[in-house]
Amino acid sequence: MSALASTICAASGQPADPAVARFSAMAGEGGADRLDLGAPVVDGAEDEELEGEEAGCALIAVTIPDTAARDRLDKALAQLVPEAAGLTRSRLQALIGEGRVALGQPGGQTIDDASYRVKPGQVFQIAVPAPEPAVPVAQDIPLTIVFEDDDLLVIDKPAGMVVHPAAGNPDGTLVNALLFHCGERLSGIGGVRRPGIVHRLDKDTSGLMVVAKTDRAHAGLSAQFADRTLSRTYHAVVWGSPATGEGEIEGNIGRHPTDRKRMAVVSKGGKPALTRWRTLARYGLLAAHVECKLATGRTHQIRVHMAQIGHPLVGDPLYGKARPTGALGARLKEATPDAQAQLLGFRRQALHAKDIAFRHPVSGDMVAFTSDLPADLAGLIFSLE
Repeated sequence: MSALASTICAASGQPADPAVARFSAMAGEGGADRLDLGAPVVDGAEDEELEGEEAGCALIAVTIPDTAARDRLDKALAQLVPEAAGLTRSRLQALIGEGRVALGQPGGQTIDDASYRVKPGQVFQIAVPAPEPAVPVAQDIPLTIVFEDDDLLVIDKPAGMVVHPAAGNPDGTLVNALLFHCGERLSGIGGVRRPGIVHRLDKDTSGLMVVAKTDRAHAGLSAQFADRTLSRTYHAVVWGSPATGEGEIEGNIGRHPTDRKRMAVVSKGGKPALTRWRTLARYGLLAAHVECKLATGRTHQIRVHMAQIGHPLVGDPLYGKARPTGALGARLKEATPDAQAQLLGFRRQALHAKDIAFRHPVSGDMVAFTSDLPADLAGLIFSLE
């Protein structure tokens, strides 16, 4: 089967992956061999948030021929992408699930369903991320440790810290700090890039995380995430005042159809997501302090769900607005100068992982931990009271 596949760009001024860069010389009609088909990708432990931005990527354009009509997207791409790319079917499934395959021109509709049926003449853009460092290095980075024993740690992560190395964030992460603190005692189940990591928080979300030091603890904690017995409670400040005091937000979350950096509540595909929330304080009709409990752990779940009901998080660069307009904008003008400055100057999503509770995976005891609101979020709330 043939393909028109070539390197189109390397984003952000970074050089393309050398394996991908060779496509321009090697690809073309009749230039692609059939690739071995790997096993399907299986999801691992749930991650609450996605952090880390790509420093660079290479784009591969693949045109669907008549002979591939009605094939699954993953199958068609695996057969059409040149062998030099080193992209097996399982790797392509992962790229599709990460929202790295778009239909049409770069920036076109994101296709995140590997079973999507292709049509002749369609052009798909595959964004191949830049290579990541193979093994993170230990770095002496201060950690706020809430609890530690031989099996696990509970960390109070500050806003601004990425959880694990990725393209654009090769070091200075929580994993680098953990390697220095724990040495080789971290669980290896997460792989060399994410040792000990059972779940994640977004770079600009602060608060509690649990980290596994042994494989037994990692397996036990992952099981509690999977069966929803591990409890996580977040505090947030949102724009506007919810009409009711509490509620549930339910809706599948998947990649945004046109902006792969964002997630969205989708009518087709995605993964089931449920957030339970209640209002802790109202600041007129301008803003509210809310508590959110996760029944599931999807990427950007709280941020997406609160925006879906019309109450995006203050400071959220993806799902909110830098400055509210309309009736909410008028209420902002009526607020005190300090409140206005705090609301408009808050430079991250106003979200904090405040409480976590779970059964200790080795002792079997129920344990619970809480974290005070960080200074920036506490100051925001104080200005509104």
